Amino acid sequence: MAKELGVKVVPIYVRFGNQVYRDGVDIQSDDFYRMLATSPVHPATSQPNPEDFESVYKEYCEKSDGIISVHISSKISGTYNSALIAKKALGSKCPIEVIDSQFNSAGLALIVRASARIAKTSKNMANAIADIRHYISQVDMFGYFNTMKYLARSGRVSRVIVVAANVLNVKPLLTFRDGEIIRAGLVRSLSRGIERLIQFVERKKNIAEMIITHSAVPKQAEQLRKTLNRFLPEEQITIMKMGAGLGVHGGPGVLLVALR
Repeated sequence: MAKELGVKVVPIYVRFGNQVYRDGVDIQSDDFYRMLATSPVHPATSQPNPEDFESVYKEYCEKSDGIISVHISSKISGTYNSALIAKKALGSKCPIEVIDSQFNSAGLALIVRASARIAKTSKNMANAIADIRHYISQVDMFGYFNTMKYLARSGRVSRVIVVAANVLNVKPLLTFRDGEIIRAGLVRSLSRGIERLIQFVERKKNIAEMIITHSAVPKQAEQLRKTLNRFLPEEQITIMKMGAGLGVHGGPGVLLVALR
C-alpha cells in the first residue's frame, strides 16, 4: 500500500537478543510470529533514530516543496520525537511538518492513506496539514487482544488492566483516547470479542473507510470483514497484517478495527 501511495516508511527496529531487524524490511509478519512462538528470547523494539529520518528527509527535500511526516502516537513511542530531532537538524532546507497521528496500526494506516490522498489534491502544504489534522480527529479504533502477556511485558498499558485481566482470566478490549491506549472492556472469549468489535462499528454513522488489522489470525479477520460488509462494502474494507514492531507488544490473536 505504501508503495502504491508513494509513501516512504521508516521502520521500527525489532531485536531478538543480539539480532536486530527492521520491521517490514529484514523481517516480515509471518516470519516474526513463527519466531515469537519458538524463540527462548522475548523480542524488544526500538524507535527509528533521528539519522534514519534525516536520511529520508534529505532525499525528499531534493524533489519536493515540503514534507509531511506522519507517525505513531507520541504517547506510546519515541518515534515522533526522533522525527522532530531530524527536522531540527535539517534547519530550513525545506518545510517539514511532523504530525502525531495519535494512533498506531490500523488507525495509523487509515491516516497515512488519507494523508497521501490529501497531499496529492491540496492546493498547498498548509491546507494539506489542516485537512490531515481534521481527518485524525474523525478516526476511531477498537481492538481485541487474545492475551495480556505481551502488553504486560512491554509496559504499553496500565498495570491495573494487566492485573484485572490475569485475575479474571479474561481478554482485554482496548481503544485509543487522546493518543493513549485505554481499556474498553474485558471479555471471556474470541466470539464475545468479535461481538464487541461489531458493536463498535454499529455505533458509528456514515462510515467512509475501514481497516482491519490482525496478528496471525487471517481466517478470523476475513470472517470479520464478511460480517461488517453490511456497514461498508466488503471490497472497501482493507485487511492488513500486524507487523513485528507492534506484534512484539500485542502477540498473536489481535483483531483491530479502525474506521472513519
